[in-house]
Amino acid sequence: MNAITFDRTKARFPIAEVVTSFIDGEGVPADNRGERLPAVCPATEDTISFLREADKDEVDLAVKAARRAFDQGPWPRMSTDERKRIMAQIKQVLTENLDEIAYLETLNAGITHTHTRGFHGPRMAWNFEFFAEVASQAAGQAYQQTKPYLSVVTREPIGVGALIGPWNAPIALCTMKIASCIAFGNTCVLKPSEFTPLSLRRVVELIHKTDIPKGVVNLVNGRGHVTGDALVSHPGVDVVSFTGGTTTGRAIASRAGQGLKPVALELGGKSANIITATANLDRALDGALLGIYSNNGQQCLAGSRILVDRKIANEFIEKFVARSRNITVGDPLDPKTQVGPLAYEAHMKRVLGFVDIAKQEGDELLVGGKRHDGFKKGYFVEPTAVMAKNNDTRICQEEIFGPFAAFLTYDDIDEAIAIANQSEFGLVGYVWSDHLPTAMKVSQQVRAGTIWVNTPLTRELRAPFGGYKASGIGRDSAEDCMMFFTEAKTTTIPLQEFPMAKWGV
Repeated sequence: MNAITFDRTKARFPIAEVVTSFIDGEGVPADNRGERLPAVCPATEDTISFLREADKDEVDLAVKAARRAFDQGPWPRMSTDERKRIMAQIKQVLTENLDEIAYLETLNAGITHTHTRGFHGPRMAWNFEFFAEVASQAAGQAYQQTKPYLSVVTREPIGVGALIGPWNAPIALCTMKIASCIAFGNTCVLKPSEFTPLSLRRVVELIHKTDIPKGVVNLVNGRGHVTGDALVSHPGVDVVSFTGGTTTGRAIASRAGQGLKPVALELGGKSANIITATANLDRALDGALLGIYSNNGQQCLAGSRILVDRKIANEFIEKFVARSRNITVGDPLDPKTQVGPLAYEAHMKRVLGFVDIAKQEGDELLVGGKRHDGFKKGYFVEPTAVMAKNNDTRICQEEIFGPFAAFLTYDDIDEAIAIANQSEFGLVGYVWSDHLPTAMKVSQQVRAGTIWVNTPLTRELRAPFGGYKASGIGRDSAEDCMMFFTEAKTTTIPLQEFPMAKWGV
């Protein structure tokens, strides 16, 4: 068995012994307030730092700092060009420190370094350039009425955003929230996941190496029922953006609804990956493997239900199983590793628990299904595939969020579409077909926010991304983020003097 080790003295970059909040331009001292939670390296199970949880009072300080920065500070009153200049500085400083940020993300989240350094990190930096450019090009509207009036519609920043991020792609997704919020003149308080605090604490610290005014970007750390609840319910918060599980999303929507706060929720998925007999099967096989196993299988947009035309099912599934056995599972810092550990122990146990559930419900285990036995420690799970008894089984209806594929077969494309739509989720869908009418039929009839045709996992920030049904509320895109983080204001002006009734004369 291999032993992956962690030695603080040999770490590539400094690791804080205690991770604290960052409020009003300064790090909060590591005093004895708040509960301390372990920050664990999932590849070694070592506690590499401690998170100092922000209580209700500390959340109050963070929201008040953001509130002051919005109500009294220069950020909302700056020109878009000036905000764009500062956001360019943010991109620059994050790019210069990309190696450190990616290292911390890999160490704390278990995401492979090839992924954090090659994709998540560059995306993190680019988020600030992209949304600054979007804000600088935003235009108002003017309406000439039939009567001699002109109505001008402008967009104004909405206020203070509560941004709550996930643990499966912290730097990529949380910086998208920060950038899209502040680009339009808002201020924010970010709460990362309590499981992965290291990278984002460093990101927020680096943001303050630029000319950004204090209080524009604040960070609090802690669990959802403590820190998150205090943040969402705070009267100083104007809008809430959350990415994470559907159960938590429902609770956040309910809490925010009591204050009539707009919410954007990017939630779970159980997406169908439809493999047709007219597909390029080699490409479809590559795409199916990437669609379920990349990011260690921990992605809301995974193609976790693989629906294969019965005519090609035996050949396709046999090749998928063989390739699954050859996937390199290991140290996420090793560039050869394709699948790293799951993010934390309880999640690993939950994923493995679905193997027992599958057996109890009559599903057939095809490959994997165990904690990887090649390592003495670490939350490593074998790439797993199961032939489902039918689409009603729990492995087909519940989001597992790991390297766990459920196979189903179908006889015609109408049946495949019906199976795909038999789900409470509707985030994305995949179809592999070289027959355009078939691909378009799937695109038009599968109820999901994004459909990928002959490609996996492609995002375009100018295009909407979000889900139907229990996969969320709202969309992420240039225009959608502008609409969410701004308020519309109509100003009506008479173009000439007009008669008015003289009451009380």
